[in-house]
Amino acid sequence: MVNNKGLGRGIEALFADNDIDANSEDVLDLELSKLSPNPFQPRTHFDTEALKDLTRSIEKSGVFQPIIVRKKIGQNDKYEILAGERRFRASKMAGKEKIPAIVRDASDEQMMEIAVMENLQREDLNPIEEAEAYNTLMTKLEITQAEVSKRLGKSRPYIANYLRLLGLPTEVKEMLTKNQLSMGQARTLLSVKKKDDLIRLAKKAYDQTLTVRQLESEIKALGTSPAKSKKPRRSTKKSPFLRASENELQDKFQTSVSISNSRSKKGTGKIEISYASDDDLNRILQILDINLD
Repeated sequence: MVNNKGLGRGIEALFADNDIDANSEDVLDLELSKLSPNPFQPRTHFDTEALKDLTRSIEKSGVFQPIIVRKKIGQNDKYEILAGERRFRASKMAGKEKIPAIVRDASDEQMMEIAVMENLQREDLNPIEEAEAYNTLMTKLEITQAEVSKRLGKSRPYIANYLRLLGLPTEVKEMLTKNQLSMGQARTLLSVKKKDDLIRLAKKAYDQTLTVRQLESEIKALGTSPAKSKKPRRSTKKSPFLRASENELQDKFQTSVSISNSRSKKGTGKIEISYASDDDLNRILQILDINLD
């Protein structure tokens, strides 16, 4: 047995209520065959070359930093990985039979937070994986964007911008996953209403390596052709009451809300509530106490 001295404080913070001293814990050698990945792991793509580099290092020098696991519920001889899946994968590739590990008690909630936090600290999630990680925390733990922001140390606008990516067409999300589009390009494309136009411009941005500014110009051109030209709408200034109402609803639903007056009938209007995915829509319906089952 050896003592562990090197766990990150970010992950340690999630175990503050468990009275665990990371500097006095035993490290066990566990069989790889008894381990399985964190079921809440947000990362679906692992860099092949980086994994090969880690494999070569483990072949030569072994695993220096223990992984963290919990006992699998109902199977005391099996374990689930809380942190360290890359080391687990590389050890298997290196032909190892065992890996150093620390066994901890952890709830599903902690496992989700650890999986997200570990990958965010490494900064190797692609934008869609990161967005899905935030959405998973919100839907599985039934928490708001504000609570996700507080737990992970990210601003609310930052979280909201990523969640909006989940509303992109599948083809465009795949391009983001493959790093064929930047986060800036994807955010710019969100303003395109028609799916076909959005996909076409995404492919054009990749094929012609358009900058965000060039992409913005392409999007503006969509509405300036003679056949589609329209008279500019007369801007209407919202009353303080409407602005305050929007702010209150945004805080309640943790998403963008727009209230507008009707031009044809005084005292009427509409409320628009944005959602980033099917799960996000279900979350909003729950807040409204609407059950469609």
